[in-house]
Parts: sequence; structure tokens; C-alpha cells
Amino acid sequence: MTMSTSAKLCLRWRGLLFSKTSTRLQCFQVQRCNSAASSASISSGLFLNHNLTTTHTRIKIKHQKCCYNNLTSKHLTTEAKEDKYKDLSRTDVIEYKPALSPRTDAFSVSEHVISLDLDVAEEYSALEEISDEEAAGISIPANIPPASNSLRDYVDKSETLTKLVQLGVHLWKLEQRPNVGSMLLRLDFNTDVAPRLLFLKQIGVENSRLGYIITHNPFILTADLDNLQARVNYLKSKKFSSETVASMVSRAPFLLSFSVKRLDNRLGFYQQQLKLSASNTRDIVARLPRLLCGSLEPVKENLKVCEIELGFKQNEIQHMVIAVPKVLTANKKKLTQIFDYLHNTMKVPHHLITKFPQVLNTKFLRLRERHLFLEYLEKAQYDPTLARYISLDRLVSLPDETFCTELALATLDDFYLFQKTL
Repeated sequence: MTMSTSAKLCLRWRGLLFSKTSTRLQCFQVQRCNSAASSASISSGLFLNHNLTTTHTRIKIKHQKCCYNNLTSKHLTTEAKEDKYKDLSRTDVIEYKPALSPRTDAFSVSEHVISLDLDVAEEYSALEEISDEEAAGISIPANIPPASNSLRDYVDKSETLTKLVQLGVHLWKLEQRPNVGSMLLRLDFNTDVAPRLLFLKQIGVENSRLGYIITHNPFILTADLDNLQARVNYLKSKKFSSETVASMVSRAPFLLSFSVKRLDNRLGFYQQQLKLSASNTRDIVARLPRLLCGSLEPVKENLKVCEIELGFKQNEIQHMVIAVPKVLTANKKKLTQIFDYLHNTMKVPHHLITKFPQVLNTKFLRLRERHLFLEYLEKAQYDPTLARYISLDRLVSLPDETFCTELALATLDDFYLFQKTL
């Protein structure tokens, strides 16, 4: 009977031991799952919404405290049951002394997990009070829009864009060109923009022209400074003066974007094609520097039009180009229209057109109105060998008032009334 009672007590102690161990494991697993869930919620990006995270954290803490209270109450009930068995005879019971008290073990694990969650809640709480020094030290990132169709949304946030606007750069023109806006936003003013502006200043470009150059050729801000200097040196080696180079760059912003080889080929083309001397070649290029930047196809086409369709001789074309380089880049339709009116309607021969080639660069409506007015007054006389001769140069270059008083010998009102009849 005694052996049977002792055996039963041993079995009950083993049950209690297993129950305590299970309780500790359950407590640790519950707290570990809750801690992992809390960490996962924070690392998954929920800290971006502080109010939502704070609410979730508080709910988790309450849930953990409930779990801890339930486990603690179960443990106290287990201890009360243990006290009943301690009243039995010590000789009949195998004494068991655990290495770590169940109360201490369960409490330490739960307290550790809860303290971690409380730290997280304090760290990401939107309601936490901070000192004035901490508030002043908080850096707020610039509110730069991630994407926009206009550079004006970035001007206040970008030092580069702000200073480009101050230089007179038209950003509304640049933003219409593909990839130019993104390029400008990536540039640093001190390291990228300032050295190029200083280079342009050093070669003689005026401040008032910097905005015009960048507006038309923003890629000069990313060009290699050594390449830019090499192109300037080449032009000077061809006996272009420093003032001429500065003027050419100011009026043709893309000039320095072309390699030395291309510049040399362009100069050689005009000199050989037009049979010009080196001095005359420099002269037409200095007066119209975009001849070195634009395509050669329109130039070749205009030369053929002047020779084949309009019937000018080689020396006449050469003279016209030296006098008015824009003849090379004029619109083909406009060129033929003005020549047709001069030669076939006004009866002006080739040699007079060659003598006054600027007439080919005037507006067709202006030429037509003035000729018809002179014809109405019977004063349309363009032959220099006859009396009351009117030169083509004065015909198209004088302002309306001077044209009426000196050539037409009429009043400005008469001319305006005549225009209404056309």
C-alpha cells in the first residue's frame, strides 16, 4: 500500500514538472510570436504611418499582458496545488528542486519581450514629446516632386535651376526638349555649371549672352573643358581674333559643340565650293557663324538653285554670298519667289540683282507693296541709266516714311490707303 502511494506521488510530480515546462514554453512561444509580429510590422514599412503603428503596438502590448496574466494565474494555481503535496510525509516523496524557479523564469521571459515592444512603441510613437533642441535638429527633406512635366516645380528646390533663371535661361524652352530637364536636375552648379560659365567669360562672352547660349545649347554645360578650349584654339589658329570668336560663340551657341575636325571640314567646304580666299571665307563665317553649325544640304541646294534655276554665273554667286551670306541659308521657296518677282515682274536684270543681293533677303510682301505703289505713281524706274532711277537697295531698306517722302514723293497716309486696296 505504501509503495503504491509513493509511486502515485512520483507520477504526479512528473506531471507537475511537465506542466511547468510546458507553461514556460507556451509563454516563451506566445511572446516570441508577438515580438516577431511586431518587428515584422515595423520592418515592413508601417512606421511611415505613425498613428497606425502606435495603435497596433498598443493592442499587441495589451494582448501580451493578458497572456502574461493568464499564464501567471495558472502558475499560481499550480503552486497552490504543490503546497498541498508538501504537507505529505517527506519520507514518502522524492524531493525535487528545480534549477530555476518557474515564477522567475516565466516572468523574466515575458518582461524581456514586453520591454522590447515598449521600446519599439516609444521609438516610433507619434505622440512622444521631444525637447526644443531635438525638434530644431530634425532635418526635413525638400519636398521635391518625384515626377513633373515642368521645370518650374523644381526651381525653388534646385540651386542650379535657380541660378540659371537668374542668368536669363528660358527653362520653358529647355523642358520641351527630351531628357534636357533631367540632365539639368542632375547637374551641380559649383562643379558642373560654374566652370563652363567661367570659361565662356574668359573667351570674351558677355554676361547678357550667357542665358541665350545655354537656352539654345544646354549641352555645353556637360562638355569637356579641354575640348572646348581646343576648339577655341583652332579658330584662333585660323586667324579669327579673340573678339570675333566671342561674337561667333554668342550668336551660334552650338559652335563649340562640334569637333575640330568638323569645323575644319566646314571651312574647307565653303572655301573650295565658292572659290573664296581664306580672308573672304573667314569674313562670311564670322558674319554668319551658324554656317559652321547647320547642315550642308540646304547650302548645296541653294547653290544649285542660284546656278541652274535662277541662272546666275559662278562669279555672280560668289559676289552675292560675300555681300549677303544669308543667301546660302535662305528658304528655297522664298528665294525663288523674290527672284521671280524681281526678274519677271519688275524687269530687273541679273547684274542689278547681283549688285544689290540684299533684295533677295527682304520680305516678299514689302517688295510687292512698294513696287505696286511706285508703279501706281508711274515712278517704278530701276534702270540706273535712266532718269529718276530708284536703287533696289533703297527700295527695300528704307522705312515707310522715308520711302514715301524721298522715293515715292507722297505722304505716308497715301501709302496706307493704297495698301488697303491690295
